[in-house]
This record gives sequence, structure tokens and C-alpha cells, in this order.
Amino acid sequence: MLFVRVALAGIFWRSGQTKVEEGSLLSVSENTLYQFADDPFNKLPLLPAEFAAHLTTYAEHLLPILLVAGLFTRLSALALLGMTLVIQIFIFPDAWWPVHSLWVALALVLIVRGGGDLSLDKLLTGRRT
Repeated sequence: MLFVRVALAGIFWRSGQTKVEEGSLLSVSENTLYQFADDPFNKLPLLPAEFAAHLTTYAEHLLPILLVAGLFTRLSALALLGMTLVIQIFIFPDAWWPVHSLWVALALVLIVRGGGDLSLDKLLTGRRT
């Protein structure tokens, strides 16, 4: 389960790193703001573009950290599954096979099985997660 957590976390961490200013911790780049506001591929409904850019950037950093630590594993994987579905439906609808199907598979394994024996979830609850 540790490998599954690291694999899924790595995908989103690297994506999050492309959204911040080089050399900064979490400063959202102008390019990211442009992509969320003006990119013709971006068709996110309901969320203002600047809010979506910040929310996505922060989630792509926080959720992978939680996954690697095995803390709130199921919740983190569920949130990344939701992000994957949004990306699939609204951003890259032609990327289901093989990209997004793999992300969904990894997230579902974590949602169903939890973080495993080498996780903070297990340490904190004292039971198999």
C-alpha cells in the first residue's frame, strides 16, 4: 500500500509543482492563473478561475503529503479521485486510457484498502486500515 500511496502522490505532486512560481513554496504562477482563466481547454463550471487555480495548486501539494504519510489516506485518495474525474470530464476528455484510468485505479485501491500497515492511519488507530 505504501507503493500505491507514493505512486498516486507522485503524479499529483509533480502536477502541483508545475503550478507554482519557481523557487517559491506555494506561490501560484501567472501561467497557472492564465491557464485556469483563459485556456480554451479549461471548461470548469461553477468555480471562479482564480479560486480554482489556488484550490487545485494547494490540493496537489497537501493531498500527496498526506498520502505519503498515510494520514487520512481514504479521504485524500477520494479527493484525488474527484480531481481526476474533473480533469477527465472538463479538461482532457480524451485522456481516459491509459492515463486517467490508472489514476482512478490507484485511488480506488486506497479508498477500499486504506493506507496499509506502514501508515500513520494504522499507527493512530491501532487497527488495520
